[in-house]
Amino acid sequence: MFVRRRHAVAALVAALLLTSGCGSPASPPASPMTTTTASPADSDAAAFAAAEETYRAYVEALNAVDLADPSTFEPVYALTTGELRDETEARLLEMRDKGWRVEGYSDIRSISPTGWSSTGVDLSVCLDVHRVLVRDSSDAPVTSGDRSPVQKLTATVVLSEDAGLVEGVTAREEGPAC
Repeated sequence: MFVRRRHAVAALVAALLLTSGCGSPASPPASPMTTTTASPADSDAAAFAAAEETYRAYVEALNAVDLADPSTFEPVYALTTGELRDETEARLLEMRDKGWRVEGYSDIRSISPTGWSSTGVDLSVCLDVHRVLVRDSSDAPVTSGDRSPVQKLTATVVLSEDAGLVEGVTAREEGPAC
Protein backbone atom coordinates (compact mmCIF):
# COMPACT_ATOMS: atom_id res chain seq x y z
CA MET A 1 0.00 0.00 0.00
CA PHE A 2 1.18 3.54 -0.62
CA VAL A 3 2.16 6.28 1.75
CA ARG A 4 1.18 9.99 1.51
CA ARG A 5 2.45 12.91 -0.61
CA ARG A 6 6.17 12.47 0.03
CA HIS A 7 5.80 9.11 -1.56
CA ALA A 8 3.79 10.23 -4.55
CA VAL A 9 6.50 8.55 -6.56
CA ALA A 10 5.58 5.28 -4.87
CA ALA A 11 2.06 5.73 -6.16
CA LEU A 12 3.45 6.62 -9.54
CA VAL A 13 5.74 3.64 -9.47
CA ALA A 14 2.86 1.41 -8.48
CA ALA A 15 0.96 2.76 -11.44
CA LEU A 16 4.02 3.09 -13.61
CA LEU A 17 6.04 0.13 -12.64
CA LEU A 18 2.98 -1.83 -12.35
CA THR A 19 2.44 -1.02 -15.99
CA SER A 20 4.22 -2.12 -19.11
CA GLY A 21 4.87 -1.54 -22.75
CA CYS A 22 1.37 -2.62 -23.70
CA GLY A 23 -0.59 0.26 -25.11
CA SER A 24 -0.19 3.06 -27.55
CA PRO A 25 1.59 6.36 -27.09
CA ALA A 26 -0.42 8.88 -25.13
CA SER A 27 -2.45 11.37 -27.05
CA PRO A 28 -2.15 15.02 -26.06
CA PRO A 29 -4.39 16.03 -23.19
CA ALA A 30 -7.49 17.97 -24.04
CA SER A 31 -7.83 21.60 -23.10
CA PRO A 32 -10.78 22.53 -20.93
CA MET A 33 -13.53 24.25 -22.86
CA THR A 34 -14.17 27.76 -21.64
CA THR A 35 -16.69 30.19 -23.03
CA THR A 36 -18.12 33.40 -21.71
CA THR A 37 -21.67 32.01 -21.88
CA ALA A 38 -21.00 28.76 -20.03
CA SER A 39 -22.64 28.30 -16.66
CA PRO A 40 -20.44 27.43 -13.66
CA ALA A 41 -21.78 23.87 -13.79
CA ASP A 42 -20.78 23.60 -17.47
CA SER A 43 -17.32 24.96 -16.69
CA ASP A 44 -16.90 22.46 -13.84
CA ALA A 45 -18.03 19.59 -16.05
CA ALA A 46 -15.60 20.64 -18.79
CA ALA A 47 -12.75 20.93 -16.28
CA PHE A 48 -13.51 17.52 -14.81
CA ALA A 49 -13.69 15.99 -18.30
CA ALA A 50 -10.35 17.56 -19.25
CA ALA A 51 -8.77 16.33 -16.00
CA GLU A 52 -10.08 12.80 -16.62
CA GLU A 53 -8.76 12.82 -20.19
CA THR A 54 -5.36 13.98 -18.92
CA TYR A 55 -5.21 11.23 -16.31
CA ARG A 56 -6.23 8.59 -18.86
CA ALA A 57 -3.47 9.80 -21.20
CA TYR A 58 -1.02 9.60 -18.29
CA VAL A 59 -1.93 5.95 -17.60
CA GLU A 60 -1.61 5.17 -21.32
CA ALA A 61 1.84 6.77 -21.30
CA LEU A 62 2.82 4.72 -18.25
CA ASN A 63 1.57 1.56 -19.94
CA ALA A 64 3.80 2.36 -22.94
CA VAL A 65 6.99 2.72 -20.88
CA ASP A 66 9.79 0.31 -21.74
CA LEU A 67 12.41 0.64 -19.01
CA ALA A 68 15.13 -0.35 -21.48
CA ASP A 69 14.20 2.56 -23.77
CA PRO A 70 14.35 6.00 -22.09
CA SER A 71 12.69 7.64 -25.09
CA THR A 72 9.44 5.97 -23.90
CA PHE A 73 9.68 8.00 -20.67
CA GLU A 74 9.13 11.32 -22.47
CA PRO A 75 5.33 11.05 -22.86
CA VAL A 76 5.06 10.44 -19.10
CA TYR A 77 7.25 13.45 -18.35
CA ALA A 78 5.15 15.56 -20.73
CA LEU A 79 2.01 14.76 -18.71
CA THR A 80 3.45 15.46 -15.24
CA THR A 81 4.53 18.58 -13.40
CA GLY A 82 6.30 19.72 -10.26
CA GLU A 83 7.54 17.28 -7.67
CA LEU A 84 5.77 14.36 -9.34
CA ARG A 85 7.61 15.04 -12.59
CA ASP A 86 10.99 15.21 -10.82
CA GLU A 87 10.33 12.06 -8.78
CA THR A 88 9.07 10.23 -11.84
CA GLU A 89 12.22 10.99 -13.80
CA ALA A 90 14.47 9.93 -10.94
CA ARG A 91 12.55 6.69 -10.36
CA LEU A 92 12.36 5.68 -14.02
CA LEU A 93 16.09 6.26 -14.50
CA GLU A 94 16.87 4.33 -11.32
CA MET A 95 14.78 1.36 -12.45
CA ARG A 96 16.38 1.45 -15.89
CA ASP A 97 19.86 1.56 -14.32
CA LYS A 98 18.98 -1.45 -12.13
CA GLY A 99 17.90 -3.42 -15.20
CA TRP A 100 14.31 -3.85 -14.07
CA ARG A 101 11.49 -4.69 -16.45
CA VAL A 102 7.74 -4.55 -16.26
CA GLU A 103 5.28 -7.18 -17.43
CA GLY A 104 1.57 -6.50 -17.90
CA TYR A 105 -0.39 -3.27 -17.78
CA SER A 106 -2.78 -1.36 -15.56
CA ASP A 107 -6.39 -0.45 -16.29
CA ILE A 108 -8.48 2.37 -14.94
CA ARG A 109 -11.50 0.77 -13.37
CA SER A 110 -13.19 4.03 -12.47
CA ILE A 111 -12.58 7.77 -12.25
CA SER A 112 -14.82 10.27 -10.56
CA PRO A 113 -14.33 13.95 -9.79
CA THR A 114 -14.05 14.74 -6.11
CA GLY A 115 -13.63 18.50 -6.34
CA TRP A 116 -11.04 21.18 -6.46
CA SER A 117 -7.73 21.20 -4.64
CA SER A 118 -5.67 24.32 -4.07
CA THR A 119 -3.84 23.64 -7.35
CA GLY A 120 -6.23 21.76 -9.60
CA VAL A 121 -8.92 19.14 -10.03
CA ASP A 122 -8.97 16.09 -7.75
CA LEU A 123 -10.10 12.75 -9.13
CA SER A 124 -10.84 9.53 -7.25
CA VAL A 125 -9.31 6.70 -9.23
CA CYS A 126 -9.52 2.93 -8.95
CA LEU A 127 -6.50 1.54 -10.80
CA ASP A 128 -6.44 -2.19 -11.52
CA VAL A 129 -2.82 -3.38 -11.29
CA HIS A 130 -3.39 -7.12 -10.92
CA ARG A 131 -1.77 -7.90 -14.30
CA VAL A 132 1.42 -6.01 -13.50
CA LEU A 133 4.64 -7.60 -12.34
CA VAL A 134 7.97 -5.83 -11.96
CA ARG A 135 11.11 -7.97 -12.19
CA ASP A 136 14.69 -7.15 -11.30
CA SER A 137 17.73 -7.88 -13.45
CA SER A 138 17.89 -11.48 -12.17
CA ASP A 139 14.22 -12.01 -13.14
CA ALA A 140 13.08 -12.08 -9.50
CA PRO A 141 9.77 -10.32 -8.76
CA VAL A 142 10.07 -6.87 -7.20
CA THR A 143 6.31 -6.40 -6.94
CA SER A 144 4.93 -7.15 -3.50
CA GLY A 145 2.83 -10.31 -3.48
CA ASP A 146 0.45 -8.83 -0.92
CA ARG A 147 -0.41 -5.61 -2.73
CA SER A 148 -4.03 -4.86 -3.43
CA PRO A 149 -4.96 -5.74 -7.02
CA VAL A 150 -6.90 -2.47 -7.27
CA GLN A 151 -5.29 0.71 -5.98
CA LYS A 152 -7.47 3.48 -4.51
CA LEU A 153 -5.86 6.75 -5.60
CA THR A 154 -6.42 10.48 -5.68
CA ALA A 155 -4.99 12.15 -8.75
CA THR A 156 -4.58 15.93 -8.88
CA VAL A 157 -4.58 17.43 -12.36
CA VAL A 158 -3.74 21.07 -13.05
CA LEU A 159 -5.36 22.61 -16.10
CA SER A 160 -4.44 25.56 -18.27
CA GLU A 161 -5.81 26.87 -21.53
CA ASP A 162 -3.61 24.55 -23.57
CA ALA A 163 -2.78 21.54 -21.39
CA GLY A 164 -3.54 19.38 -18.41
CA LEU A 165 -0.76 17.96 -16.24
CA VAL A 166 -0.83 15.38 -13.45
CA GLU A 167 0.59 17.05 -10.36
CA GLY A 168 0.14 14.31 -7.81
CA VAL A 169 -1.01 10.74 -7.30
CA THR A 170 -1.55 9.55 -3.74
CA ALA A 171 -3.27 6.68 -1.98
CA ARG A 172 -6.67 7.42 -0.56
CA GLU A 173 -8.69 5.88 2.24
CA GLU A 174 -11.95 7.73 1.63
CA GLY A 175 -14.10 8.27 -1.40
CA PRO A 176 -15.71 5.82 -3.78
CA ALA A 177 -15.14 2.13 -3.23
CA CYS A 178 -13.09 0.24 -5.79
